[in-house]
Amino acid sequence: MKNHWLEYITGIITVKATGKGLERFLNRLLKNDISVWNVKKHGPHAVTFQISLKKVHRLRHLVRGSGIKIEFQRRAGAPFLYKRLWKNSGFVIGIFLFLGLVIALSNMVWGIEIKGANPATEYQIRKQLDKMDIKIGKSQFFAKELDEIQAELTNNIDAITWIGVELKGTTYHFQVVEKNEPEKREEVGPQNLVATKKATIVTDFVESGTKQYTLNEVVRKGQLLVAGTIGKEDHTKNVSAKGKVWGEVWYTTEVTVPLETTFQVFNGEEKQKFYIKLGKWNIPIWGFGKMEYKEYEKEENETNVKFFKWELPIKVVDKTYREKEIVKRGYSEKEAVKKGKEDARKDILKRIGEDGKIKEEKILQRDIKNGKVKLNIAFTTIENIAKAQPLTQGDTE
Repeated sequence: MKNHWLEYITGIITVKATGKGLERFLNRLLKNDISVWNVKKHGPHAVTFQISLKKVHRLRHLVRGSGIKIEFQRRAGAPFLYKRLWKNSGFVIGIFLFLGLVIALSNMVWGIEIKGANPATEYQIRKQLDKMDIKIGKSQFFAKELDEIQAELTNNIDAITWIGVELKGTTYHFQVVEKNEPEKREEVGPQNLVATKKATIVTDFVESGTKQYTLNEVVRKGQLLVAGTIGKEDHTKNVSAKGKVWGEVWYTTEVTVPLETTFQVFNGEEKQKFYIKLGKWNIPIWGFGKMEYKEYEKEENETNVKFFKWELPIKVVDKTYREKEIVKRGYSEKEAVKKGKEDARKDILKRIGEDGKIKEEKILQRDIKNGKVKLNIAFTTIENIAKAQPLTQGDTE
């Protein structure tokens, strides 16, 4: 049987024909290029069949004078379905609006629960959440990711050490661990303090132990500074040597600064595009057109669409494109030297720690070659050179 499913798009009519000479009439239709199918006999003088809607006007022309009477029994196909939908459009639109409203409400924030925090800390958390636009009645599609929320709360609220963030349905759940009293200092066993590097000792602060040096003495790396013993001769006792010993240390460092550098920066221009993601397909719903930026950075976030408490196999994808520009920066020789000294100073400060400071710096050598300034710089620093070293059996004998 010929497949007439394509006829469904243009419309199908079920026709009942009655009279004498039905076979001759059907053959006449076929000769005039009017296809018929699903032909069924209903007695000697009645038959039903289906034809395409677009052939109806030709059918009417052929019926005239044939002695056959026709009756249109049933209509099917896209044109008639469209008419029925249009007739009931108010009902259909109402259903879609209702579903859209339910989905929208299912993806909004309707609750914020905070556990483990005292009232003062909870107030701070809610205030910070307001700044992040996470509040009752706001859409979840535009909210930050859970790990971003967690990091921002932890960084901006001093009263907490950790906060867990979880989104269940339409409610955010926050589990807070507040800062307690400072932990008790861990008891350590007997230990010495030794030098971490060669230095000239300038000052000290020793809490316990016996000094093994004098001020202005030059000590080498690994040399004993403070012994973890107290007492005299046979009346000694092992203790945990504690304290800080500051020494003058010397460094030489080499740094190179190009006179001209090229780098990329954001210029403040950005575009957002939103998509509905169904499996592998992304259907654009906002932000059409091609990307005009030549250089850009893309940030993509996906949010699951919920229907009440259930997650649908649909996601809202938010893509943000931030335009970049290539910028060239040139330095004069003086500026390059200044930049080189700043970079070298930062590197030294990282090495000497928070207690250290730079006492003096001096450029030993300066060269300009191949568009670059090369500096050799000497630094004199004051830093804590003492570190703990556990006492061994040999040290206690």
